[in-house]
Amino acid sequence: MYFKQFYLGCLAHASYLIGSAGEAVVVDPQRDVAQYIREAEAQGLTIKFVIETHLHADFVSGHRELAKRTGAEIVFGWQAGAQFQHRAARDGDELQVGQLRLRILETPGHTPESISVLVIEDGVPVKVLTGDTLFIGDVGRPDLVGSKGYTPEQMAALMYDSLHYKLLTLDDAVEVYPAHGAGSLCGKNMSKETSSTIGQQRRFNYALQPMTKEAFVKMMTADLPEAPAYFPKDAEINRSGAATLADAAALAALTPAKVRTLVESGAVVLDVRDAESFGAGHIPGSLNIGLGGQFASWAGMLIPIGAPIVIVADDSAQVEEAALRLARVGHEAIRGFLHGGVLAWHDAGFETAAVTQITVHELKDWLDEQRQFQLLDVRRPGEYSGGHAPSAVNAPLSHLAQQLASFDATRPTVVICAGGYRSSAGASILAQHGFRALYNVIGGTGAWVNAGFATSGASAVPPCQT
Repeated sequence: MYFKQFYLGCLAHASYLIGSAGEAVVVDPQRDVAQYIREAEAQGLTIKFVIETHLHADFVSGHRELAKRTGAEIVFGWQAGAQFQHRAARDGDELQVGQLRLRILETPGHTPESISVLVIEDGVPVKVLTGDTLFIGDVGRPDLVGSKGYTPEQMAALMYDSLHYKLLTLDDAVEVYPAHGAGSLCGKNMSKETSSTIGQQRRFNYALQPMTKEAFVKMMTADLPEAPAYFPKDAEINRSGAATLADAAALAALTPAKVRTLVESGAVVLDVRDAESFGAGHIPGSLNIGLGGQFASWAGMLIPIGAPIVIVADDSAQVEEAALRLARVGHEAIRGFLHGGVLAWHDAGFETAAVTQITVHELKDWLDEQRQFQLLDVRRPGEYSGGHAPSAVNAPLSHLAQQLASFDATRPTVVICAGGYRSSAGASILAQHGFRALYNVIGGTGAWVNAGFATSGASAVPPCQT
């Protein structure tokens, strides 16, 4: 058997290439598919099947393009209702890939159509690809099916059955490979590990500990974060099949005057530079989502799918990377990029804006001096409750625009997160709505804790990079 996991950190997404005797299958491919084709060719494999474990909501899959370019057959669980030619698999169906048998296990719970793929070698089950049903240290959320006739409680009950009557019946030695790792919003408590075994998960996964179905349902439906608005849209794109990236036209290089015209007509100016560069000078009203963090997820959450976008970056490599990562979450309406970047904008005589960057030591001094300012912590509620700078008010980035009425735009406003990434995005949103005296905390709450400063709430901040 040839087996390779492809891990995409920006989306905490894992996909797989499995091969045997000249044939291969790709499971849960990302939007850009050339890497699977290159790897298969390098290993002397022909891609025979493309399997989707479910209709992914957090990213757009490249299953149609991969099938078009390789002649592979697309396989979905029969309840997916995919709107293109595919094999609708049912529980117990098997696919032959070289000398391997891939057995389909229907494992609903995250979504109704969710399947897992059991890899059988020489008659022995050796690996199971669990999609978003079983993660390392967690299981899939039961609340992402929207208005499809299922409540979260009903889905959680299905999840219990899938775990206990399908996956946990496998031998402890069977290796587990999920579709996501830590950072994905498809679960609540995922490990940074990207593989495990059934035995390890039976022992250490909190959701697999002995409990009644009623207790499991109650646990899995409590304290769920709100699902991002783009999730249902991406799921529907995956149901109909996304356009081929290989056919996409080159991005237009836009003059400052053209960018200004687009801004006046409602385009989103997306500045993908880091917080320090953005803070030093940017186009007024632009949104900062740096490429250095979970760019694609935040772009999906903060920009409506279909909104026209103009990219501002340091160089052409950043532009190309940003466009690809936007496509991975369904953003296709990119009007182009600012040729020459912010320097060209400045040289054209147009106004720039800035966000002052301050250290945690400066913030500590301001608090000690009792300066008059408001301190907004844009981390998620669970992170905030784990420990935050004194007097900080929680205003999660995903809902910041809806909470603006709670804050005073005329007061100096300091924005903090875990490391300075989300806070820069938050400051840019506040600036769009008239907040002017804005400050971004370099290093965020992590730097605050590392400096030895006291926190309110718990004694330590859960580790988070952005």
